Amino acid sequence: MHTTQPEVSIIMCMYNVEKYLREAINSVLHQTFPHWELLLIDDGSEDGSTLIARQYAAEYPARISYHDHGEHVNKGLSASRNLGLSLAKGELVAFLDADDVWLPNYLELQVNLLRQKNVPVICEATKYWYNWNAREKENQVVYIGAGQDQLYHPPQLMLELYPLGKGAAPCMCGIILEKELLQKLGGFENSFKGMYEDQVFLSKLYLNAPVYISSNHHNLYRQRADSLVGASQNTPAYHVVRKHYLDWLKKYLRQHPQKYKEIDRLLQQAWRQYSVSPLRLLVRFVPGRLKRFLRKHAPASLVRQVNLAGKVQINA
Repeated sequence: MHTTQPEVSIIMCMYNVEKYLREAINSVLHQTFPHWELLLIDDGSEDGSTLIARQYAAEYPARISYHDHGEHVNKGLSASRNLGLSLAKGELVAFLDADDVWLPNYLELQVNLLRQKNVPVICEATKYWYNWNAREKENQVVYIGAGQDQLYHPPQLMLELYPLGKGAAPCMCGIILEKELLQKLGGFENSFKGMYEDQVFLSKLYLNAPVYISSNHHNLYRQRADSLVGASQNTPAYHVVRKHYLDWLKKYLRQHPQKYKEIDRLLQQAWRQYSVSPLRLLVRFVPGRLKRFLRKHAPASLVRQVNLAGKVQINA
């Protein structure tokens, strides 16, 4: 049995994931916690995802609903999550991408922990799921890169976790939070359509809300080479979006009532990777000729600077 008014609204966005969608939806249907609704947000799928989602919505009309953007257009992940947020009826919001899954007790444990700790956000560790198609490869639990089973107040996680810190960030499939808080933060940024949208959302959380980090790991994050993240890391597109994020964060911090010098320092440090000095430009475009000339005519100290600059990767 489940209540008419769901306690948790689950937002599942999809785009051409027909191979995985049934497994993701079924993992929600098998939850031991009964008081949920599932919002299937179709971001303009062109494969069989739309038909699959509509079939589930027709079979479970009281619990699952299908939605898309007008004229079935593709607007990106942030806009799709915002659409789900606008439709959510629950007091809490959870996210499950259409190629990931939850273990059956995921929601029950998350909701109970959130109530027990009396916090607005729970982020749990994630099991990186390799053996779904590579039986020889062992799954790996990735703990969030801060002390486990602790409550963090702003802006501590911003300093410790990626993308400014070194610690591993939470995965969206391991986060549950109060809908009111997410609305207060302005939801997701539509200008981030498919990369770094999670980091923008998490940055808002770290700067504005207490966050409890849990060592539980009852969500499976499917690892596949053709995924958005798997296909984009260490590419020019990744660095374009990262620079977009750094620019967004700089503007957001200007509007933030609190001033955090340590965050400003980390932000400046992150920007240095993308700053191009005249010396680096020379090394980049005429390295051989320039180095030969400098070795012959320049002081040794300048030659060392050129050699150092030549080792720096310029990702513009």
